[in-house]
Amino acid sequence: MRSRAVRPFVQVLASGVLAVAAGAALAGCGAGGGLVSDGPTPAAAGPVRLWPELPPASDPPVDYGETDTERVPGIAVRDADVRTVDPVAVLRAEAKARPDTFAGPDGDHEETARAVLACGSAPAACPVLRAYRHDLTGDGRDELIAGVRLPGQQVAVRVYLAEDGGLTRVMSAVEQVVSVELTGRDLIVRAASAGIPGYEYRTVWSWDARQHAVLPARDEIVPLRPRPAPSRSGATPEPVS
Repeated sequence: MRSRAVRPFVQVLASGVLAVAAGAALAGCGAGGGLVSDGPTPAAAGPVRLWPELPPASDPPVDYGETDTERVPGIAVRDADVRTVDPVAVLRAEAKARPDTFAGPDGDHEETARAVLACGSAPAACPVLRAYRHDLTGDGRDELIAGVRLPGQQVAVRVYLAEDGGLTRVMSAVEQVVSVELTGRDLIVRAASAGIPGYEYRTVWSWDARQHAVLPARDEIVPLRPRPAPSRSGATPEPVS
């Protein structure tokens, strides 16, 4: 849908540029007696395949679980509205059903699962971050975006879709988060880079209808930039109270 929205603007812009260029050319003819060349035009460069003799890979790459989705046990959602569910209850249901659900690189899932399960009795130590609601699929209904603090400055970022009277987790990632942002229907996770000082990882997560999951559509290594100021526009994601 973004491409269809951009195309008319590009056409109008191109028409305007041609009109300005034509006007400039006519003005140049009248003033200088003829057109003046700016030099040769660089040839357009297209993709060139390297090592064409290599056969296509036959073995699938390592599966990092980006397309894994899972039904949240014991959670009912009325009218497919995520506002009717308690984010802490959602994460507690996952921790109860699978204590390793928050597995991180340091094997800290048991500690985190215990802390999530104790959120009711020990709220000060609850690692569940404030949740948000935002439409990531484009169907007009909000999804639930949750975060859980893990040891080692790690954060588990999760997205839940309301469907068939319950919740399905459609995205899960664990990162040493610098920031998490929303741009349109994209969820952007910026994470620290341990091996490249002055840079960070930037992953754009987008809804993929064919996989029925929120997938990492773009993964980049980019220079560090200042943390953005909080948005004041009407598109600000709605926190869950």
